[in-house]
Amino acid sequence: MKYTKPYQPPTVTVDAVVFQLSDSGLEVLLTKRSEEPFKDSWALPGGYSAQGETTLEALAIKVKSKAGVNIHEDLKYIEQLYTFDSVARDPRGHAVSVTYMGCGLNITPVDSSEEAAFFSVDNLPSLAYDHANIISYAHQRLSAKLTYTNAVYGLLPKRFTLTQLQTAYEAVFGRDLDKRNFRKKFLSLELIHETSEMFREGAHRPARLYEFNKQKLESLTRSFD
Repeated sequence: MKYTKPYQPPTVTVDAVVFQLSDSGLEVLLTKRSEEPFKDSWALPGGYSAQGETTLEALAIKVKSKAGVNIHEDLKYIEQLYTFDSVARDPRGHAVSVTYMGCGLNITPVDSSEEAAFFSVDNLPSLAYDHANIISYAHQRLSAKLTYTNAVYGLLPKRFTLTQLQTAYEAVFGRDLDKRNFRKKFLSLELIHETSEMFREGAHRPARLYEFNKQKLESLTRSFD
């Protein structure tokens, strides 16, 4: 059978799911849309991927202009998450979103064309497009990655305490972990090493600071969970 339907390529867009930790837990970066569709709604930072740009190049431009975040400097790691291609995800027509996920620390949006802010993943505002589903998918992926990679390094300072490490895991997993079991399991993976420095906060007993052996993504020899 001859295929006669005229070919109309979908629009290619890019979106960024940027996570970081705060005192309230795991947060994600959002921008308030200044134009229709979904004007004044919050959304993931992103936009069109122009001809002649890779999706990562387009993402860097859009996130910098709309949210004031440099994905190459402000994020400790970034990777391509998924391609979302539901036909009805954009009211203007078929738009395919190549979405990236990244993690950073103490990111402050500045000099952006749109209002940008971090929101708790447990208390998100009403979101444009299918971005609520994208964030949920990214959160699940990050949770899974923490069980078989050292991805948690992207959410922590270079030097950290074991308590800070456990807090990061609990924020992503959304549940409390037993302190003794957590430390025994994690230290057995030999991903981190002690430093000669101590962390002091108020009247609390000083705590040893640790570092990851590698400041890049690597797989674990066995599952952490």
